[in-house]
Amino acid sequence: MNWIAKKISETRKVKGLTQEELAERASINLRTIQRIENEESEPRGKTLQLICEVLEIDTQELLLGDQSLRPQQIGTKIANGLFLLVLNLVLIGVIGFLTLDSEANRNSIFGGYLISLFLPYFIVTLTKKMSGMERMLKFGFGYVAYFILSMIVIGFPTGFVTGLFPCLFISVSVLYFGNDIIRNLEK
Repeated sequence: MNWIAKKISETRKVKGLTQEELAERASINLRTIQRIENEESEPRGKTLQLICEVLEIDTQELLLGDQSLRPQQIGTKIANGLFLLVLNLVLIGVIGFLTLDSEANRNSIFGGYLISLFLPYFIVTLTKKMSGMERMLKFGFGYVAYFILSMIVIGFPTGFVTGLFPCLFISVSVLYFGNDIIRNLEK
């Protein structure tokens, strides 16, 4: 069932209206309502506006909801996945370079701490509608993988002393609890 037909049908039933009552209140032919709900036609313009007024549905929200449920092309999904992979590699690469580099001094380690705080915060501000877990899965999987790999290769003491593990912990925390941080800052 397409989104618009489903939303109209469900909302009509929730409001306790029959198709006849909806048609009468919206000043639309009964057969038009039946065609819409049976997906034989899709309401446009004035018809959609009249139905939405009676059912108290936002027309724009109804139309946007229809577009958001359309399946993405496989190419778009692959491109999004590759972008997220590259983004995660860049994020962990920058923090790793600033903390694990053999020539890392206090200034570069401090820069690593700042970047581990501000880059995830920037991501959170751009993805306010995402849950913390969804954000972690999209933007934080690189940090988690880097932590596990670093534990195996260099061990915990070296990762902690160089500042790598605290930076990774800060980044992951900001990504996960970002919505709470923003909410507290706005108060």
